[in-house]
Amino acid sequence: MNEWTDWKPFPDPRKNDLLIAPFGPGVYDLRNKKTNEPILFGSSKNCASRMSSLLPVPLGYGNRDNAEKREYVLEQLVDIEYRVLPCSNKETAKKEEKKLKDEKLKEKKSYLFPT
Repeated sequence: MNEWTDWKPFPDPRKNDLLIAPFGPGVYDLRNKKTNEPILFGSSKNCASRMSSLLPVPLGYGNRDNAEKREYVLEQLVDIEYRVLPCSNKETAKKEEKKLKDEKLKEKKSYLFPT
């Protein structure tokens, strides 16, 4: 099993920053670096593509339904950090996503956007 990457600044597409994430199954985790508050998490069969939908169009990609999440990430972009966990398949990514959620519950830390 792979390990979580180090925390990295969330890329700003207006500055041509790069997103470093698996182009395959994985889990992502975002936090506010100033407050250390967990922001959101998720898993996908294509982690890089899914993470690209965390910003509103035209900066982001995809058809993510939650405008509130997208706007928050954009408004707080300078303080958002992310890490990723590459996984061997979609099922493993889902299991790792659940482990991350359970871990935060044990720490009594809740995500700003828990789903």
